[in-house]
Amino acid sequence: MTIAGVPLDPTVEFRIIVVEDVLFDLRAASPQVVLREAEGAQRRIAIPVGLSEGQSLHLAMRGEPSKRPSSAELTVLLLQELRADLVAVRIARYDAGVFFAELDLMTPQGQRVFDCRPSDAIAIALRSSTAAPLLIDAKILDDLVA
Repeated sequence: MTIAGVPLDPTVEFRIIVVEDVLFDLRAASPQVVLREAEGAQRRIAIPVGLSEGQSLHLAMRGEPSKRPSSAELTVLLLQELRADLVAVRIARYDAGVFFAELDLMTPQGQRVFDCRPSDAIAIALRSSTAAPLLIDAKILDDLVA
């Protein structure tokens, strides 16, 4: 399997995570989505997101629809219409202060992996009817969580 022509590294260890909370702190520059390991040490990591993304994630966590379809809600509808299933969401990389995510899809044409922002990937996973796992590269947790 490849991403943009680059093969995925089969030696990368991913950990299952859950969305624990979305924090809105007026003293902080932006909201943060708090992710927690589902097993083991249950380490937590906070990823900064934009204000509208934080609001979208907050609604998705509560299972509430947006007043108008959000990008995640629209994407889920498009995936359903195109008969594509969400296989997994991965927080795959952290580079120079930026988190990178992947949407792993199974389409009628086969498996496809798409690069995306973590906030979008998480919102799509929360809005999806499939029980696709949220994953994070264990190295990110090892490097960023004390």
